[in-house]
Amino acid sequence: MTKLDLSPDELLTTTRAVRRRLDFDKPVPRALVEECVRIALQAPSGSNARGWHFVVVGDAAKKERIGELYRQSFEGYRAMPYSAHVLAEKAEGDDVGIMNAVVSSAEALARDLHLCPWIVIPCIDGRMPPMEGPMGNLAQASQYGSILPAFWSFMLAARARGLGTAWTTLHLLHEQEIAELLGIPYDSVTQTALSPLAFTKGTDFKPAKGRELDTALHVDGW
Repeated sequence: MTKLDLSPDELLTTTRAVRRRLDFDKPVPRALVEECVRIALQAPSGSNARGWHFVVVGDAAKKERIGELYRQSFEGYRAMPYSAHVLAEKAEGDDVGIMNAVVSSAEALARDLHLCPWIVIPCIDGRMPPMEGPMGNLAQASQYGSILPAFWSFMLAARARGLGTAWTTLHLLHEQEIAELLGIPYDSVTQTALSPLAFTKGTDFKPAKGRELDTALHVDGW
């Protein structure tokens, strides 16, 4: 497949969460999905354990059920303290338009998730027991740090091929039920995220607004 003509910086700054510009009618070949996963497997992992898994779902009935569960989670999400909806209500100035657009696109994904050619769920070996203190922080950071870079690599590879993705975790409120649906061994494998995967309507994505360096960069201290 011909890849988009993007420099590394352009790829990194225009890989957006795509929700409203997903093309549900254009099939995505399984071979193209495999290309993206193959690239993702070059990402680093803790202790080089490589306990990653990518569950890609194209079966219509399974996608329908995942979509139902996602919408159930979304109903509760709207009122969560850090939901896009609540943040939109608190937004001021230029952020009002930005957050209203985020709310609209999030609603669209909840409505249409099941229509995507593929749903992708990255997983990692192991299930961490609840732990407090430094050891708990270390264990969780190590586990998630061994799959999230790979999933971001997957998304970058998808963008380079004209495909859209959107990182979400709301399905995890029904993780065990989705594990049963897909045959994922719940006791020994942790689901970490979910993304639709489809060709995008147009490829002219731009860097996001409101990403100021001075609010994020801390030099030699907070």
